[in-house]
Amino acid sequence: MKVLVVGSGGREHALCWTLAASPLCHKLFCAPGNAGIAEDAECVAIAAEDIDGLLAFVEEEAIDYVVVGPEAPLVLGLVDRLSAVGVKAFGPSAAAAALEGSKGFTKDLCAKYDIPTAAYARFTEAEAAKAYVRTQGTPIVVKADGLAAGKGVTVAMTEDEALAAIDAALSEGAFGDAGGEVVIEAFLEGEEASFFALVDGDFALPLVTAQDHKRAFDGDQGPNTGGMGAYSPAPVMTEALIEETMARIIRPTVAAMKAEGCPYKGVLYAGLMITADGPQLIEYNVRFGDPECQVVLMRLMSDLLPALIASTDGVLSTFDLRWYEEPALTVVIAAEGYPGSYEKGSVIQGLEEAEGNSDDIKIFHAGTRRGEDGSLLASGGRVLGVTAMAPGIAQAQARAYGAVDKIDWPQGFCRRDIGWRAVAREEE
Repeated sequence: MKVLVVGSGGREHALCWTLAASPLCHKLFCAPGNAGIAEDAECVAIAAEDIDGLLAFVEEEAIDYVVVGPEAPLVLGLVDRLSAVGVKAFGPSAAAAALEGSKGFTKDLCAKYDIPTAAYARFTEAEAAKAYVRTQGTPIVVKADGLAAGKGVTVAMTEDEALAAIDAALSEGAFGDAGGEVVIEAFLEGEEASFFALVDGDFALPLVTAQDHKRAFDGDQGPNTGGMGAYSPAPVMTEALIEETMARIIRPTVAAMKAEGCPYKGVLYAGLMITADGPQLIEYNVRFGDPECQVVLMRLMSDLLPALIASTDGVLSTFDLRWYEEPALTVVIAAEGYPGSYEKGSVIQGLEEAEGNSDDIKIFHAGTRRGEDGSLLASGGRVLGVTAMAPGIAQAQARAYGAVDKIDWPQGFCRRDIGWRAVAREEE
């Protein structure tokens, strides 16, 4: 098969690295890709949101299957457009991608179908939203309704923070159209976990669990980011909690989407808060998480491509996936200044030494490109995902940071405590 992966981040590098190993894939492309992806696939200079450009390339190259990595092209209807010309693709339709494209849509769906999530209200007028905050009190969570590149959520510990977040979205246009409406919801206490399932419209196949670290700095301090690291499995997700999540959240959502006339196909990523009352849905994403995808796929023993195709074809119930028992851990190295402003173009060295000849260490590229002289250059905020697998989570952590310390990139930084919760549990 000729396969096209859409996207350019660490998630897409993990997907390309995994799919390139499939005996079903005889030619792999990635649009637009990055310097690391170029080692596993032929990169083509088409932006992930250039739907017309992607359609033209698919037709020109006679692509058999498309795997869509990021959320934006899904919300824009890339899968619908591909389906209309007879090309199979992994990912939901635009209507089903509303699970991520509109937080209000998801909250309303949860309310209608009794899926556990935080109490909420939706607002398009700033004064009404502020009045609600004053009535509810803090802490409280303010979210831009639409896609805001991971920057539209404020966990407000004070009233002033909440009011400022409302003004930023509704009055100042900080998130463009995505912030034309806000969802304000109750603050949930507990431990977060990432839960993934492949879905074929009717059936949901759970994948291994993961947990990521959103805050920029050690000790979960600093601003929220797209993710500074992740590990799998998440010890908080016991077998009982996994089944409860499937029974109360995932399966009801799959049934609800079918009942609403927009059956869901693709990977369903539930951001969970494990509370005293059980798992609660924080939000849905309609694609693999980043950097969770890296640790999940590092542990996958099975061929991923047939499972993705089974999701598209509606025959996922016949599939089972095999996993390595060993934990995996990813440390993200980001450009100094991220998630704020940062410089691009600095040289990165030492990756070959860091990766060595070990099958248990893999460096996934996110924001990288090649310079004219062939040097590796930083071109984004999150730049590398140093991933390691080992018999225990503490060993995986040590192995990942051992590789990090061999990378020569003075303009980069990383957290030094990725996996701390799991390590603490392992030591108990």
